[in-house]
Amino acid sequence: MNRIRAVISYDGTNFSGYQIQPNGRTVQEEIEKALVKIHKGLVVRVVASGRTDAKVHAKGQVVHFDSHLNIPNENWKRALNALMPEDIYVKEAFLVDQQFHARFDVVEKEYRYIIHTAEKDIFLRNYVYAIHESLNIQAMSDACQYVVGEHDFTSFCAANTNVKGDKIRTIYHATCTEVGDKVTFTFKGSGFLYNMVRILVGTMIEVGREKLSPQDMVNIIEAKDRKKAGKTAPPQGLYLWNVVYPNDKDSI
Repeated sequence: MNRIRAVISYDGTNFSGYQIQPNGRTVQEEIEKALVKIHKGLVVRVVASGRTDAKVHAKGQVVHFDSHLNIPNENWKRALNALMPEDIYVKEAFLVDQQFHARFDVVEKEYRYIIHTAEKDIFLRNYVYAIHESLNIQAMSDACQYVVGEHDFTSFCAANTNVKGDKIRTIYHATCTEVGDKVTFTFKGSGFLYNMVRILVGTMIEVGREKLSPQDMVNIIEAKDRKKAGKTAPPQGLYLWNVVYPNDKDSI
């Protein structure tokens, strides 16, 4: 049996999320439908680095699946893309060690969240959070530094999470940058709780509006209370940008 690792991007606009569910179109379902065709009716399950919610996009989602077929690396990408809908693209697909696991081997994930602050642009409505007001970029950038490190992020986790254990996570990198009329938040960390990035951004927008100070992030973290943080930013501005694994340059 061969284990294949694939890096995929998708436009989340018309998906009910990544993971298969009873009602609604999902990314996993589309990939597995393609694999059934490649494997002549055999069901092949796909494992992802993690789920994304409805309308959330991905630049670098990573999945793996097992196949009895002996297909060269360059042909896997071609075969998969030939069967993908227009809103999913396989960026690469290659043979890896059988021990590789797309979910359990993750050492870092990167998410980006994009805000558009200029006049409404209907062509961007599915890909940014349109705020159309000026924000204090320096204050939001300062706020980012308070979330870097290991913290209990209970305040930034959706109340309906299915996480049973602790909510301690480590953020390695957090920035807020402005280029033209777009503001981009970048978060890199060991892992993220349900809606964590969107709640972080929603809270930092309140900092940008000067309703909170950057230092308030400390008190919100320490409170371990979802009610202390800001609103959950909408999904369409969020992108799963990159997933990092040990020995990422190694492939068979």
